[in-house]
Amino acid sequence: MSPPLPTMLDIARLAGVSPATVDRVLHHRPGVRHATLQRVMKAAAELEYLPQAELYAAMAPPPMRLLFILPNRSSRFLQMLGEWVRHSQEHWAPFNVSCRVAPVESFDPEALTRILLRRGRQSDGVAFIALEHPKVRNAVAELADRGIPSVTLVSDLSHSRRSAYVGLDNRAAGRTAAHLIARFVGPSRPAKIALIAGSLSYRAHEEREAGFLHLFAEYYPHMRVLGLREGYDDPRANYRQTIALLKEHPDLAAIYNIGGGAEGIGQALKERRREHDVVFIGHGLTPDTRALLIDGGMDAIINQTPLATILNSIRIFTNLREHRSVLSGVEATRMDVIFRENLP
Repeated sequence: MSPPLPTMLDIARLAGVSPATVDRVLHHRPGVRHATLQRVMKAAAELEYLPQAELYAAMAPPPMRLLFILPNRSSRFLQMLGEWVRHSQEHWAPFNVSCRVAPVESFDPEALTRILLRRGRQSDGVAFIALEHPKVRNAVAELADRGIPSVTLVSDLSHSRRSAYVGLDNRAAGRTAAHLIARFVGPSRPAKIALIAGSLSYRAHEEREAGFLHLFAEYYPHMRVLGLREGYDDPRANYRQTIALLKEHPDLAAIYNIGGGAEGIGQALKERRREHDVVFIGHGLTPDTRALLIDGGMDAIINQTPLATILNSIRIFTNLREHRSVLSGVEATRMDVIFRENLP
């Protein structure tokens, strides 16, 4: 006579839980802690209550819910970052994560703070473009107190409890831009150089400016760097800033665009027929900057790959989940300098 088939009561006794808890687990109802779920499934496996494949699937931890907070009216590069998050779930599947994008008003620390606290509390990890502001810093600290880690992307947040930063060494990026401009213009030629940033509320833009100015002060003091102008990554604002610069400084030799909105600068240079004699360096390989490179309206682009940025963020969150070193398997963000002749 064959032994009797195991019942949910048998599983409950072996797992040390109530039959109601076993019922919730086996029928995939919420309200059971993951550790309890694993104990119930282990008991069910020992009693051969379910097929092995089904048991393994049920014992797997739920996907980690990751939230990427990205500016809604931002540079084309940051838009591309959001598109990668939304449409490349197959890349993230091996990490057992579920990625979502939450748009936020650009350059608005109050809006960023609200969404960090509201949507961040519903997530297992938050990645975002940081704005330097005490309220943003406090929101990151509150999430950390709740056990929700945060990762800053592209632009870091000073003196904060974020878990990691994923992005370029922005001082080095600024120095690289300065070196390129000096070589294009001619290092012995006195010249006027203009800077256009998105906003200095981005630490990344502030650091790029600092690196740029330091290199010129150190090696090319005879060149005049004009005061920085902010264009808020808006092509129309950058267009107006460039037109004003060309009127005020007809002998302008170069422009370094620290943020986005490069197409506005390119349009202004082309309208004034200055696209081939004003050196133009910027950031982020996008369809717009690619077209400017091909047409000769832009000389070089300093780039970081959106896919690598997201993958490194996900690796950091999985390291935290699995109690490994935060940066285990995370590669340093690569800085590529792209010209028309080496376009990928």
